[in-house]
Amino acid sequence: MHGPAPSGWLLVALCAATGAYCLLRMRSSVEEQRRAAGGEALMGFGMAAMAVPTAVFTPPGWTWAGYAVVFGATGLHALWAARSGRHHLHHLVGAGAMVYMAVVMAGSPAHAHAHAHGTSGIPALTGVLLLYFTGYVLLTGVRLIPVAAVAGGGPGAGGSLAAGWGDRPELARACRLSMGIAMLAMLLAM
Repeated sequence: MHGPAPSGWLLVALCAATGAYCLLRMRSSVEEQRRAAGGEALMGFGMAAMAVPTAVFTPPGWTWAGYAVVFGATGLHALWAARSGRHHLHHLVGAGAMVYMAVVMAGSPAHAHAHAHGTSGIPALTGVLLLYFTGYVLLTGVRLIPVAAVAGGGPGAGGSLAAGWGDRPELARACRLSMGIAMLAMLLAM
């Protein structure tokens, strides 16, 4: 993305750390959590790669097509998985947003990215994605509060300590929240 270098590096660090944590979550004993964590790790590392400031590294033109193909395939997988649960629809929207950003970046030179759409203001699809991810971040943040209070049941809470730190729902939600915030930052930088 074409943002300032310090904020770009912070975004890279956030996304890479989130992707790394999601890789660790793939060790969960719950199959559904492993699958979700794998998709989220791919999204985190992909977002980290896309967020590298262009002042440091300008990827070759074919890179954006590669991103579009990888995240297009991820979106198709999320669409297929949505048959078993609607929570996969968020992964579909996220993958679609990544494809959209890759296509915009492919057609946009680094020095003229603000005028890539030929009009002033925010393009309609960018606006819709900004609204969706703003709502997602707010909803996920609100859902995070009660889970953290319930999860700290203490040592006598009958098995709450038996779950590994990778299986804790509040950490998984915090991971999703950080990726939602990163997606907002990437969309705003377009």
